[in-house]
Amino acid sequence: MPAGLLVHCTVITTAVVSVTLSTFAAGPADRHTDEAAPPVGLLTNAASTEGIPRSLAEGTRYVARSNVLRLPSGRWKYLPGGRTSAATVAAEDPGARKQIAESGAWLARGRVPGGTPAQRAAAERALLTMRALLRPNGAMAAGWSPAWMYSWPRDSSFACAAFAHTGHEAEAYRILRYSAATQRGDGTWEARTKLDGSGPPDGRQWQLDANGWVPWAAWQWYWTAPPATRHARLTALYPMIRKAADHAAASLRADGLPPASPDYWELATTTPNIGTAAPLLAGLNASADLAKELNEPRDAARWARAARRLSSGIAEKFAPLGYQRTIDGRHGHDSAVAFMAPPFNAAPAGLPRALDTAYEALLLPNGGLTPGNDPAAPWGANAWTPSTSFFALAWAGTGRPAKARQVLDWVLAKRNSLGELPEKVNGAGMPSSVAPLAWTGSITVLSLVALDDKGLPTPPQRF
Repeated sequence: MPAGLLVHCTVITTAVVSVTLSTFAAGPADRHTDEAAPPVGLLTNAASTEGIPRSLAEGTRYVARSNVLRLPSGRWKYLPGGRTSAATVAAEDPGARKQIAESGAWLARGRVPGGTPAQRAAAERALLTMRALLRPNGAMAAGWSPAWMYSWPRDSSFACAAFAHTGHEAEAYRILRYSAATQRGDGTWEARTKLDGSGPPDGRQWQLDANGWVPWAAWQWYWTAPPATRHARLTALYPMIRKAADHAAASLRADGLPPASPDYWELATTTPNIGTAAPLLAGLNASADLAKELNEPRDAARWARAARRLSSGIAEKFAPLGYQRTIDGRHGHDSAVAFMAPPFNAAPAGLPRALDTAYEALLLPNGGLTPGNDPAAPWGANAWTPSTSFFALAWAGTGRPAKARQVLDWVLAKRNSLGELPEKVNGAGMPSSVAPLAWTGSITVLSLVALDDKGLPTPPQRF
């Protein structure tokens, strides 16, 4: 994003500060660059990826179960293997046909969730998109536009879980290996890294929530992975999990809560926020359970104690406020309330009401949600598909499938002409900003799996 472009946003005080858009991240933080033609779809050969510009998309469609594009002329456009730029070929071209068969076989090796043809079509497209955004080294691009072409631990962890629960275990594990390779020495992660893993592209502040998301993703992978090999591969990941959980546990204050830090908005707060506390609780419980699996009782006990302290702190400080964004109650409702629900955390008493209250408070006239209702935050009239989708996943995990389906119906109705899920929906109800977005695709897939299976597994509380 242009370094000089500024927006005004709060930092959990009553003061308003200017923050460059380059401080925002993957997820409900504005990475829109005002590019003339941001991509609206993807061509890929599984090693390289090319965006489909809006100027090319009108009248085009993907050939079923693939990232091969059928043009209005009847010709096909695709990214041949071993190349980094697309080719336009005659329909039924053998090379394109081979790629279509390969992507179809990849889908068939896993699972396409959904209770209706429309849901399954959306899940299929989301899975193919996630595959296109996954690099061979395990880096997961948030999107395929310059400001999104980085790997965020948060987005990557959701993609890992979505791959794991749809039978694409190799892709899930590849993401975890990348997370292990890019972990900092103190057990934390940069806010984002370049896709080659060489480090962060800028000096934006790291976020502590990654120390919860990555162990949670590892737990989701482990319990879906083939039993014959998962123990040995978890052992290879365990140093990463230990460093992440130890740092998370050591960060907790006397009241059991993590320190004030940027949350998934990538905006700093001066008091603890639920967008950090809830993922850390999920990660500590996940880490304790994985330690038990590897017969590491001391680690398991240490992280379970930390989880108990954090859970108590959340119950004391966040629960009375309905899990609003911060413990001072000054900055309103936040879509991160959904992080207190399965498949992240066992839903505490009172969470269903808090979910309903937050949803109603964040609902916009276009039918989607703003990430938060702090009046000083820079969200405007745009609905954000990740924040909206959080509630589908939470309601699917708390026994309210009808509400989950209602939310998903809205999200899926906002796909663009190629069937890709956008980051935002504008005030007129039209998809806007970058498309596709890995985070929204991952949440959608997880929500559909949860609806099919009547819930997803959640790290146990060892209280």
